Formats: sequence, structure tokens, C-alpha cells
Amino acid sequence: MYAKLTRILIAAFSIVVFSAPTVFAQDTSQQESLSPTQAWIQGIENPNLGYRSWIHGIVPPESISIEKQTGIDATINAATAPVAEFIGKVVFFKIPFFGTDLPVVVLWLVIGAVFFTVYMGFINLRGFKHAIELVRGDYADPKSKGEVSHFQALATAVSGTVGIGNIGGVAVAVTVGGAGATFWLIVAGFLGMSTKFVECTLGVKYRNEFDDGHVSGGPMYYLRQGFAERNMEGFGKFMGSFYAIGIFIGALGIGNMFQSNQAYVQLNNVSGGALDGLGWLVGLIMAAVVFIVIIGGIKSIARVTEKIVPFMAVFYCVFAIIVILMNANTIPQAIANIFSGAFTGEGVTGGALGAMIIGFQRAVFSNEAGIGSASIAHSAVRTNEPVTEGIVSLLEPFIDTIVICTITALVIGTAQVADPNFAGDAVGVAMTSAAFEREFTWFPIPLAFAAVLFAFSTMVSWSYYGLKGWTYLFGEGVNGQNIYKLLFCAFVALGCVVQLGPILDISDALVFLICVPNILGLYFLAPVVKREMDSYFARIQSGEIKKFK
Repeated sequence: MYAKLTRILIAAFSIVVFSAPTVFAQDTSQQESLSPTQAWIQGIENPNLGYRSWIHGIVPPESISIEKQTGIDATINAATAPVAEFIGKVVFFKIPFFGTDLPVVVLWLVIGAVFFTVYMGFINLRGFKHAIELVRGDYADPKSKGEVSHFQALATAVSGTVGIGNIGGVAVAVTVGGAGATFWLIVAGFLGMSTKFVECTLGVKYRNEFDDGHVSGGPMYYLRQGFAERNMEGFGKFMGSFYAIGIFIGALGIGNMFQSNQAYVQLNNVSGGALDGLGWLVGLIMAAVVFIVIIGGIKSIARVTEKIVPFMAVFYCVFAIIVILMNANTIPQAIANIFSGAFTGEGVTGGALGAMIIGFQRAVFSNEAGIGSASIAHSAVRTNEPVTEGIVSLLEPFIDTIVICTITALVIGTAQVADPNFAGDAVGVAMTSAAFEREFTWFPIPLAFAAVLFAFSTMVSWSYYGLKGWTYLFGEGVNGQNIYKLLFCAFVALGCVVQLGPILDISDALVFLICVPNILGLYFLAPVVKREMDSYFARIQSGEIKKFK
């Protein structure tokens, strides 16, 4: 039955994807008549982007228009724009669904999350307490192979997902999908925990362990080895290489150039434009700091992220909770709006279903469950039990989506109840900032600081993801790794001084395209994970696996 279900899902997805080019022609007259703000709000559809479209709005919509470019920027953009447009339309292709548009890639990820939640017996609930025990180090065997602790692996993975999207993307979700989108965002985050469990367990099980103690793991390895075990070695090699190329390019784009660019924009905005024309200097400083961190490999990255991630999460959440409590009298109504909006979708295109789709999109783009990137960081953990890191990874969507995104939504929701026009025409990060500003007029400065920290932590984590794609393709040689790290830092600096929109569009699309082979591999290898999981919990109950603390 499992194999039959897998074949049905693969066939259905393939039909939709390969039929996409025949239905690309769309009526754009309505889109062209939209104001800059309206066009920005509909960013998921116009332009047809994924991750980045949720985050535009760090600057006001009227500032997004790019002046006519000249020189190398214009040449590169003109050459790559048609490719970016085609790839974007394929990857983010939408199907009509009860009066609203549903991106197929989101459907692919959500169906997978539902399946893994049920198939693994709701591990996202059963494993939560044990995940905290593992992160505390209760079962940490110092003799286990690996490079970092459970906490460090979790911090590195969380730093790659917690970012500007948690601040601005949630505001977009609430603007487009209404308060009800928050409910579905939480549901999607809960389901995504199971997907993370499966991919991170596989990341450790199929990782390569080298004599010098370093390890390499992630989807490219479990796709290649997992399919080879099923006598599909050639297919597994292709899938692994395809994934490695996608994660490598994605690391240079949305995991690098986009992050450094937005960090520069934040710094320039909060300084009142004092950094105009100094993008090259900011880029060089940022690249130097990133290089100092990543040159030491995953251990150095983990030492930084284990300090930055708790600090920036607590920093942001404490301020957010204070703002929510200062509007305590509006909390009941704000929560009521979330539940009523989730099932009525009042004022939302597509009604309740529209709110659901928007909430799911925000969660998918936020926690990246099903993309497979986090399993690269988690595979570096010190453990001899693959399931342990799968269980630890349950906390990642919980922190990123259920906690931080929900708190942001409540900041906005309570402000809307107190003053429906509190944000004026502001959207994205500006809308979230306006909600904070109602109570703290000086908050744009620490918010910009938080955004820069988010961008920095994302860059150092994604440098490791891209590195493992690079080493999978070109080998583990030290010189080759150093070449990649220098290349990565060059792109950090480049992101502050050039506007290569189409290149970033391609990078953005490829990151979500690689979820196709990843989820496909997870379906095939789910029985392996289930056997590992059942064996592990049986040994926990029998006392064979003991606590070290």
C-alpha cells in the first residue's frame, strides 16, 4: 500500500509539473493596473517568486522600482532574465483550487508533511519531550562520531531558517491571508516537524564519516545511497548531483547575496542614508567577518551560532511579548480573530481556503521543512543513533514557525485590534516595525540590528550548506574547500554593490525545486526511518540506551 501511495503521489505531481508550460499564458492586465503597494502585497504572484517575494518591503514599495541599469549589471540581468522567468514559472506554478491559486510546490511539501506525521505516528508530539532531553545533553555520548553537539547542530540549522522573513514575511501573510493565516501557519509548522524528523534522521544515517573526524551528510548522500540500496544507483547519483548543484547555487543567492544586500539596506535606512554609495565598504566588512567564522568549518560556525541564535531569538521575543502584554486588553479579540479568520476567511480572496494556503506558504518558506537543507547541518552531530538528531530537529520548525512567527503575528494582531489603521500603507518589515513603534518609538533601531543579525547568521549557516554541495561535486580536498569559502565571501561583498535580480530569482527557484527530489527520496526511505525509530524507542524503554547525565 505504501509503494502504491508513493507511485500515485509521484504520478500526480509529475502530471501537474509537466503540464505547467502549456498553461503559462496568463492575463496580466489586472496585475499591470495595480499600485506599487498592491503589486508588492501580491508578491507571491507578481513577481512570481517564492522566498524573496515574502521579504521585499524592507524598503517602502515605491522605493523598490529599480532605475534603468547600465554596465555589467544590465548585461547580466538582460541575459539571465528569460531563464529566471521560465524557471520561476515552472517551480512556482499554480493551479486553480476552489477559487484561489495554489502553488504546486507548496502542495507537494504539505502533502509530504501530512504523510510523514501520520506514518511516523505523530512523532512531532511523541518526541518533543525527548528532543529537549537530547538538546540538554542527557544522552550525549562523548565517544560518538561527529563534530558538534545536538544543541550546536540545532542552533546552526535554526540560524539558517530564522531570518528577516520571520519579521516581514508574517506581516505579508496577515495582510494577504488575514488573521486566520496565522492559525494555518501554526498547523503547517506542526506538520513540518515530522518532515524535519525524517530528513534529519536520514542525514545522519547516510552521512560519510572520514578518518580525520569530519563528516559530510545531507540529501545528496541519502538520495544516492538510499536509491542505490533499491537497485536504482544511476537514478540516485543523478538525484544527489541535482540536489548538490541546487543547494550550492542557492547558497550563493538567497543564502548569501540577498542576505548581505538586505543587511546593507537595513543599516543604510536606520542611519538615514549615511551609507549611500558605501555598499562596497559594508560588503567588504561583512565578507571579512563571515570569512573569519566559516574558515574554521562547522565547529567554528556552530560556536558562533550557539551564541547568536539564543541571543537574537530571546532579544526579539522579549520585546515582542512586552508589546503584546502592553496591549493585553486586545489579546482575547486578536486570538478570536485568528480562529474565526481561519475558518471563515472574511475579506480574503478564496475565503478560508485562501487563508489556509497563505498560512501554509508562509510556514513552508520559513522553516524550509522538505527542502532538506537543515539535514546538512544536523548530520554533523556527535551521535551513533541517527534517530536522536531527527528528534532534535523537531524543535527547529517549532522555534522558527510556531514560536517566532506566531509571536510576530500576535504583535501585529493586537496592534490591529487597538488601532486598525496603525500601519497606514506600511507592509512587510515596515508593518511589523509600526506595530512595535506604537509602544517604543525608538524600536526601528534595535529591529534593524536584529535584522542584520538574522542575515549574518543565515549567511554563515548557508555557507556550510553550499560547501557540502561543493564537496559532494568536487571532493573533500582542503584547497577546494578554501576556494569555495573565498568564492562565498566574494558573493557576500557583491550582494551589497550590485542588483542581480534575475540571478537571485534563479537561486530562489532552485532552492525550492530541490524539494522535489528530496521529498521523493523521503517517501522511498520512510520505512528505513520508521524501523530506526521503533528500534531506538524500544531500546530506550528497555534501558539499553542510558542517560549520561
